[in-house]
Amino acid sequence: MEVACDESGFSGSNLLDPTSELITHAGVDLAMDAAAEYVELIRARFQYSPTEYKSNQLLRSQQREVLEWLLGTLRGRGHVHLTHKRLFVVTRVLDLLLGEPTYAAGTSLAPEFREVARALYRDGPATFGAERWDEFLAAFVTMMRTKRRRVINQPAIEKFYHHLGELRSGQFDEILTRLRASRPRAEEVLTLLLDDRSTVPPPLEPMLSALVDTTLYWSSGGRSVFIVHDEQSALRAYRVTHIQEVLAAAVPGRLPLLGVEMVDSRSDPRIQLADLLAGSARRIATAELHGQGDPGLSALLQPYVDRSSLWADESSWTRLSGVPGLSPSKCDEPLTNR
Repeated sequence: MEVACDESGFSGSNLLDPTSELITHAGVDLAMDAAAEYVELIRARFQYSPTEYKSNQLLRSQQREVLEWLLGTLRGRGHVHLTHKRLFVVTRVLDLLLGEPTYAAGTSLAPEFREVARALYRDGPATFGAERWDEFLAAFVTMMRTKRRRVINQPAIEKFYHHLGELRSGQFDEILTRLRASRPRAEEVLTLLLDDRSTVPPPLEPMLSALVDTTLYWSSGGRSVFIVHDEQSALRAYRVTHIQEVLAAAVPGRLPLLGVEMVDSRSDPRIQLADLLAGSARRIATAELHGQGDPGLSALLQPYVDRSSLWADESSWTRLSGVPGLSPSKCDEPLTNR
């Protein structure tokens, strides 16, 4: 199976920007000629013919019928993984300092810390004070930036553990005690990260964990998947190799991910559709997260949403996925309408 993918909301390591809270990763399973027909129909039927039709145009009120048509007709051929960036940072704290820092961390293959991460995300600001909690997360992000460094950033490590030491809570006392004792692990992980090709994943790249869960979804039922992806700096060849190895170990006897090829979205209508799906999903999900969602659009999005998405708010999750409760496990349901 060949799946075309794109993302929306990528912001590099700037994961705490309140104006860009989510990153979505979408894939579509369509032949090139079928995808081209979709794109041509959008251009002809809705009197719009730019080089690429973007999701921000779909979400304008006068174009709502375009979005409704797209979400209605792509059902069974598309999929979206949602990642809340701030929650992703919290999961990175636990996965990298207390768990096994592999390419499986932060995905449905390693759910050990998912529930406590959600609890910290939900209750952290009120429990520790919003300003103190934000300083702690920002210090972690700074500590984990290793790009173009030859030695680990000791002042950043000091600052992170200083902010960690200021967090006090009976509710989270056990996990905080374990984190305060994690400095040797932090220095070990950071030293490994100085080699960009190490088996420790770059800690501030949610695209990589999204790719793992996206592949698990499309490869369910014994499939092997080849992914055609819009050009994306995070998906370097050696990182894709590590992801292939993790997936092969998780699914013995076959190779879920055959490979990833980067292409220019302007030359591939399948990726243009994935971009529309990813961008529309991000805006619909952001609105739901803030209690300003459109029930009609959220209902249309539900069949696409990956059950292993990194999400913490139960009420918006139910509206976005149609499933009550938050599960740390991957979705093993077979694809429908194929």
